[in-house]
Amino acid sequence: MAVVLVFVLLFMPSGIQKRLHAEELPLHARSALLMDASNGRVLYEENGYAVMPMASTTKIMTCMLALEYIEENKEKVQQIPVTVSAYAARMPKVHLGMKQQEQYQLQDLLYSLMLESHNDTAVAIAEYVDGSVEAFAAHMNSRAQQLGCKQTFFLTPNGLDAEENGRAHATTAYELAKIAAWALDNETFREIIVTREYSFQEQSTGRSFHVVNKDRFLDLMEGAIGIKTGFTGKAGYCFVGALERDGKKLISVVLACGWPPNKTWKWEDTGKLMEYGLTKYTMRDILVDYRYDPVPVTDGIAESAAIYVDRDTGEELTLLLSDTDEVEVRRSFQKKLAAPVKAQCVIGYEKYFINGELYQSYAIRTAEAVELRTYFYCLRQIFMLYF
Repeated sequence: MAVVLVFVLLFMPSGIQKRLHAEELPLHARSALLMDASNGRVLYEENGYAVMPMASTTKIMTCMLALEYIEENKEKVQQIPVTVSAYAARMPKVHLGMKQQEQYQLQDLLYSLMLESHNDTAVAIAEYVDGSVEAFAAHMNSRAQQLGCKQTFFLTPNGLDAEENGRAHATTAYELAKIAAWALDNETFREIIVTREYSFQEQSTGRSFHVVNKDRFLDLMEGAIGIKTGFTGKAGYCFVGALERDGKKLISVVLACGWPPNKTWKWEDTGKLMEYGLTKYTMRDILVDYRYDPVPVTDGIAESAAIYVDRDTGEELTLLLSDTDEVEVRRSFQKKLAAPVKAQCVIGYEKYFINGELYQSYAIRTAEAVELRTYFYCLRQIFMLYF
């Protein structure tokens, strides 16, 4: 059967480049990316798909797996504290200063993990949740795969530089942004990363701790949410940030954003990325009303069948778009049908592309059934007409 293709161009500005952006931002980071957290669409990137070490931004995943564990084991977590192993207590700075055999509530340790990025805390959490760092790393990698992060490889729960069988603890800015977007959907995670300070006690001795959020980004821009800083000798300064303003939900990632003494570069780059998202992108509805004529049907009791696009009445397809984004609608469906035709049968698709990449697809379906015109059907019609 013939197939008809219909192309509708919504935006086709002149000077379209293959890059996602028409201008280069003056960034320090060797890898940078800006994502629309509401749909995972990349708004800006420079070397954003390169595999690189990510330091303590690793702890985003560590925190999320701990939160999932708490949700699934509420009674156990309340009754059984985290007992610090000798291995956890030996972790290098930055650390909480845990001592072997000390005991802590798991929920308290999440603030130590995310506000001050303590490396001993991360190991203690990993051992509590999965029994060992190795098992927890496998858990981290499994969850990353489920999130579609195929270039991400975790070896440690704290992000310290590590390598195994020639493969390093690393990810990409793009996949790290995906992990962050997933984490932001968890309300408890969001509460933790915006907490300014938090106090808690070791359970057996009552030793007191007070942790303060080291994320300067919270005070740099209106609508800033966090998320996590990081630094190692190999990774350099890293930061994953999030911001919500004017109906926009943005995530930025900068990796290898300088080495000492350039500690502030990560804040500069994050601000530039966020401002780019705020000023260059506006929310638009890209759905196009299109009248689909009935499709001819051969050998049917009716000459045609009505068709429709399978989406809700009044539905919108809104997303952030810049003036240089190209939006294209492609409609592909069968031009002629052969009876019998079933109702709700998929005969094609209406697809929306952003800069040549598929963004959304809707099925085109038959709105009614058309029976086959048989000899006995014709006899029956004649009988009903004359008798």
